[in-house]
Amino acid sequence: MSRPPLNSPFLLGFDEIERALDRVTRSGTDGYPPYNIERIPRTENEPERLRITLAVAGFTRDQLDVSLEENQLVIRGRQVDDRERHFLHRGIASRQFQRAFLLADGMQVLGADLMNGLLSVDLVRPEPARVIQKIDIAARD
Repeated sequence: MSRPPLNSPFLLGFDEIERALDRVTRSGTDGYPPYNIERIPRTENEPERLRITLAVAGFTRDQLDVSLEENQLVIRGRQVDDRERHFLHRGIASRQFQRAFLLADGMQVLGADLMNGLLSVDLVRPEPARVIQKIDIAARD
């Protein structure tokens, strides 16, 4: 599926968005590990958040890495094959993964939590201040 370029004369300075869209469309379509993205409503004490939850059963905290690389949230999992174990049947693969999520400007990572084989990463976007700027018009005669 092709996407038209953002070359409208009314879209000035959006070349970064076009590059981001290209990055997203080139990213792998591997479905491992499965994940959810949910919106957590605002409460009295906390702002509205986004929560990304990945199913990482079998991974320990030391085998997972969550990092921000430019505007991308990158989650990696690395398992080392245990050569001491001898399986009669192996249906649970030990595999590595990398999952990247492109974040909008201003998004902040609040933290990550691993519980019951689910890795949750909470994100928040602080409400931007509304800026109105008056531009003076110079008179040239």
